[in-house]
Amino acid sequence: MILRAIVALIVLDLVLIQPNHPDAMAWDALLLFPLELPAILLAIIAFGRSYAGVVFRVILVAALSTIAILKTADFVMFNTLNRAFNLVADLPLVRSFYDLILGTLGQVVAVLAIIGAVLLIVGLVAVLWWACKTWSRIKLPSLGRRVVGGAAVIVAGLVIADIGAKMGHWTIQAPYPGTAFTARVGVERVIAARRTITELRAFQIAARTDPFAGQTDLFDLVDRDVIVVFVESYGRTSFDTPLYADLHRATLTRAQADLQGRGLAMASSFLTSPTKGGQSWLAHASFANGLRIANQTSYRAVLASGRQTLFHLARKSGFHTAAVMPQIVLDWPEAQLMGFDTVLAEANLDYAGEPFNWITMPDQFTFAAMDRLLRNNRPDERPLFIQMALGSSHAPWVPVPDLIPWDALGDGTVFNPIVAASDPPHVVWQNNDRVRAQYSLAVDYALQTVFAYAALHADDPPLMIIVGDHQAAGFVALDERTDVPIHIVGPQALVDLVANADFQPGLIPSDSIAPRPMDAMRALLLQALSSRPMTEAAK
Repeated sequence: MILRAIVALIVLDLVLIQPNHPDAMAWDALLLFPLELPAILLAIIAFGRSYAGVVFRVILVAALSTIAILKTADFVMFNTLNRAFNLVADLPLVRSFYDLILGTLGQVVAVLAIIGAVLLIVGLVAVLWWACKTWSRIKLPSLGRRVVGGAAVIVAGLVIADIGAKMGHWTIQAPYPGTAFTARVGVERVIAARRTITELRAFQIAARTDPFAGQTDLFDLVDRDVIVVFVESYGRTSFDTPLYADLHRATLTRAQADLQGRGLAMASSFLTSPTKGGQSWLAHASFANGLRIANQTSYRAVLASGRQTLFHLARKSGFHTAAVMPQIVLDWPEAQLMGFDTVLAEANLDYAGEPFNWITMPDQFTFAAMDRLLRNNRPDERPLFIQMALGSSHAPWVPVPDLIPWDALGDGTVFNPIVAASDPPHVVWQNNDRVRAQYSLAVDYALQTVFAYAALHADDPPLMIIVGDHQAAGFVALDERTDVPIHIVGPQALVDLVANADFQPGLIPSDSIAPRPMDAMRALLLQALSSRPMTEAAK
């Protein structure tokens, strides 16, 4: 009996300390003390083999098995997509995972994988049931059970206190060793699921009531490629903070004169981004979906809602849609829910040079790769509707490349000397002033590149919609607002259609312009560039 109890104890301990993140995979994890373990054992002993004890064990085994599966899913997701698993929004990815196995390893392996997963789950449930049942056989007198039950309640209180402290509900840290990690994972998943369900319902209503849904004749006023360019960390600070504005306004002024001389029209305004300091994909999603998406829960919910993005609608209206995303280095299954016909991630852009630390390639190479792979080598006869997310102005902002002749880019190895000669981030980031200086240069390079590309194609210009995704972190931007600029560049007729009263001609918007929400741009573009107004499309 003692040996069985020890083995059962080890089983429960291993399930409770099971990591959900690759960084937690270390031998030190075996020394963790899970606070849930004494609470569970004391409760099992207190209930004993009574009917209530059986019910408690059923609930306990179900809960532990579910959390163990969720932690395994977390582990897989962190390894592949660098984020946790969302029980509500990520369930469609289970099918995608099966399809991936089916497509790469064949049907036999895919079926065996499913059978193996089911057997593992059944085995886990069986082992947990045996472990709990083993400890339920410990017999105590009636008074002893009441004492043990009281102790279980006290330890459960400590578990709740630890969860509250770790989740930030209060700042007082409990003065005892151990952590209620598994219970916290369970609570976090329940909260995330509830939030996602709430957001999902709201977004599903928005999808059902979308006046543009199902339209196949939108953007009919556009006779050329459309490129939506998100410039990383490009915010209002580039216009209002002297440390940045002196350089960036000068660059914009020169670009404006150059583009005007080439016959291009421009209009600019300000938007309010749903995020600040990071999480660019929230801005991308808000722009494309026409809904404010300010957190990961909303992001997962809108993907699962069936909402049609700008790119779904453009595809239905005769465009070939594409995403050019040089910073996507892992699998991106979400792309299939965003309306893209073609996705060009880092591995598809054929950059052979050294990475710029976290930045996979300079923006100029990204533009050249887009031309080479899409605009000069078209997948079909349709015009293109492209989302491009630039990366050179993303932290750590070192090194900053120079703009070079377009015909000198080659495979990107021309940039290697710049990488080799630059200080690494840990040197630059020892001084905030130097960080800000590098940020200023990086944004300026991104702006030079964007408008150099517009100039390169001035003879047959695409319609370019250039948007800052978010402000940099406050200590860098020196501006806590969420405002970002937007520039429309292209033929005069198309720019005039988009540039309503909130826009100002040129590349430098007036300080007096009231920013509109980034999620308002979907409706603005659909109405401005379609011959039927929204009220008619809704009939």
